[in-house]
Amino acid sequence: MKDFRSLVFWQKAHRFVLDLYSITLAFPEEERFGLTSQIRRAAVSIPSNIAEGCGREGDAELKRFLQIAMGSAAEVDYQLQLAADLNYIASTDYARLNAQLTETKKILNAFIKKLKATRQ
Repeated sequence: MKDFRSLVFWQKAHRFVLDLYSITLAFPEEERFGLTSQIRRAAVSIPSNIAEGCGREGDAELKRFLQIAMGSAAEVDYQLQLAADLNYIASTDYARLNAQLTETKKILNAFIKKLKATRQ
């Protein structure tokens, strides 16, 4: 079992979720059960799956949950784009959140590759 809180990509994913929650407070009320809920759930899924993978036994299980986290990150990537295109997010906030998400995905992907390499 690994301590997920010590992982840089978990810390970045957690910070991203906190920032995203703050930004989505300004989404239109009619999106509360639509895009606001969907983007928040997908974003929370990223650090949640990292944490769950760390609680599992073995690198194979960890890698599987990290790949699920990557899928959630891709989902959020689109939803951020949609929110920006709908003018729910200011361009500066979109750029900041997108940069955070991209950085998290890069580090997460590197760790997945490392896990794959150590298995062979």
